[in-house]
Amino acid sequence: MVTGSTGQLGSTLLKQLKGSDYKVKITSRRKPEGIGHFEWIYSDLSSGEGLDVAIKDVDVIIHAATSPIKNSKMVEVLGFKEFLGKMKHIKHLIYPSIVGIDEIPFKYYKQKYEAEELLKNCSIPHTIVRATQFHNFVENLFISKPLFKRYIVPGNFKFQSVDVGEFASYLIGLVEKDPQGRAEDFGGPDILTLKEMAELKIKKNNESNKVLSFSFPGKLYGSISEGKNTNSLRKMGKITFGEYLSNKLE
Repeated sequence: MVTGSTGQLGSTLLKQLKGSDYKVKITSRRKPEGIGHFEWIYSDLSSGEGLDVAIKDVDVIIHAATSPIKNSKMVEVLGFKEFLGKMKHIKHLIYPSIVGIDEIPFKYYKQKYEAEELLKNCSIPHTIVRATQFHNFVENLFISKPLFKRYIVPGNFKFQSVDVGEFASYLIGLVEKDPQGRAEDFGGPDILTLKEMAELKIKKNNESNKVLSFSFPGKLYGSISEGKNTNSLRKMGKITFGEYLSNKLE
């Protein structure tokens, strides 16, 4: 079963699971389009509605459901805790997480870390695998639209962005493996500053825009500028940010 089947990671997982030999069940609050023969069941982590039905006859779960903005505490921690209580028959829970959540002072990251701790302290066989940020997440959040011919960015921010499809493929590969507990991180092939990423986008797209870089005080800025959200020893992805940009132009 794939939870969060309408999200970026969840929808990518579904595309890759089509045509596989697995019997796939998907669950989310909204029914995805083009799900083919997959069985979809409504469920809501924030209320618990539908979870009992969704989890019935399931052996492995890839838990792609997440809510970084709305009801994040309920979905990431409280609802997840209730969900774990229904998983006594589950053979393997695969939990995608984020590199650096234990070192970056950001509320959503702290909640993801709480969820990891809940999972580590329960008896459910599981694999926790942290990934770096996805290419399109970084672009959409920081360098999607210039303002007055400028990309205005916290230029010292470091990212090791990774292709969402590569990470999804890695998660599916874990289905056939034994639960690992906390697995090794899955990072992108390059570590770049946000200023470098913006300049790369300008070059790839032949834009006339410029980059205006700024800094600000605080632990959050400092932790990402120091690269706490990266892992230079785990450059697992092959598709670079530059290749991602080039692929968008094709």
